[in-house]
Amino acid sequence: MNQYNNLKFESIDIELKQLNINLQEMITAEHPILYAAAEQLFNAGGKRIRPTILLIIAKLIVNQGKISNEQKRLAEITEIIHTASLVHDDIIDNSETRRGMETVHNVFTNKIAVLAGDFLFAQSSWYLANLNNSDVVKVISKVITDFAEGEVQQGTKSFDYKISIKNYIEKSFYKTASLIANSCKGITILNSNNSKIQNKFYLYGKHLGLAFQIIDDILDITSSTDKLGKPAGSDLKNGNLTAPLIFALEEKPEIIKLINREFQNSEDITQTINLIKSTKGIQKAKDLAIEHIQLAIHIMNKEYPDKEIKDILRISYYILDRIN
Repeated sequence: MNQYNNLKFESIDIELKQLNINLQEMITAEHPILYAAAEQLFNAGGKRIRPTILLIIAKLIVNQGKISNEQKRLAEITEIIHTASLVHDDIIDNSETRRGMETVHNVFTNKIAVLAGDFLFAQSSWYLANLNNSDVVKVISKVITDFAEGEVQQGTKSFDYKISIKNYIEKSFYKTASLIANSCKGITILNSNNSKIQNKFYLYGKHLGLAFQIIDDILDITSSTDKLGKPAGSDLKNGNLTAPLIFALEEKPEIIKLINREFQNSEDITQTINLIKSTKGIQKAKDLAIEHIQLAIHIMNKEYPDKEIKDILRISYYILDRIN
C-alpha cells in the first residue's frame, strides 16, 4: 500500500474530528426532508481534502500552532460550499451515485435536491457573515459566482471537440480550483494582513486545485465505477470533454465522429475510452497535473523550509498519487 493512501495528519487530527461533528450541527434544518437530504451527502463521507488543506495551512502560519476558531469555521464553511456544489452538479449531470451512494436527487427529487443545495449555500453564507471579516466574505463569495461561471462554460462547450486546453483549464479553475485558491487565501487573511503571503497561498491553492481536477478527469477514464463511487466515463456521457480526450484528439481524430453523435450508441463510451488509452492523452494529462503540483510546491518551498511544510508536501503528493 502506498504511503499516501491513508490520508492522516496527526498535527490536525483533533481539529478534523471536531470538524465532522460541527458539520452535522451546521446543516441542521427544521424541515425533516431538507435535513435528510443534506445529511445524505455528509453520510456519504469523503476525504475532507479541502478542510484538511486549510487546517494544515492554518497550523503552519499561526503563532505556536494554535488554529483560531475563525479559521476552523472557515474550513467547515468551505466543505459545506463544496458539498452544496456537488448536489447541483449531480442534478445537471443526472448522476445516479456519488461516493458509492445514491445522489440526493435520486433519493428524493430534483426539486428537493435543488433546495438542499440552496440551503447549504445559504447556511455557508450565514456562517461566513458571522466571521465578521469583510475581506474573507468578499474572497469566498467570489467562489459561488465562479461555480456558476464554470457550469455555464461547461454547458456551452458540451460535446464541442474544438475545446482547447486553455478553455479546459479556465473552466477547471472556475469549477474546482477557485474554491481551493480563495479559501487558502481566506485562511491566511484571518491570520495576517500581509497581501504577499495571502497571494502566495492563493496561487498554491489554485495550482493544487487545477491538478486535483485534472486527476479527477483522468480517473474518470482510467478507473472503475467501484473505485470512483460513480459510473466511469460519466464526463464523456455528459459531453464534458476533459484533458485526456483533448490530448487524444491530436492522435485519434476519429473520436470526433463519436463526439458528434454524443456517444449515443451503447458501445460509444467504451470505444472512446479505449481510443484514449491507445494514445498519449492520459500521459499528457498526467504531465499537466504534475506541472501544477510542482508549481504549487515551488511556491511553498520559496517561502518555507521543507521541515516546516512537510504536511503541505504530503497533501500535495497525495493528490498526485491518486493516479499511481
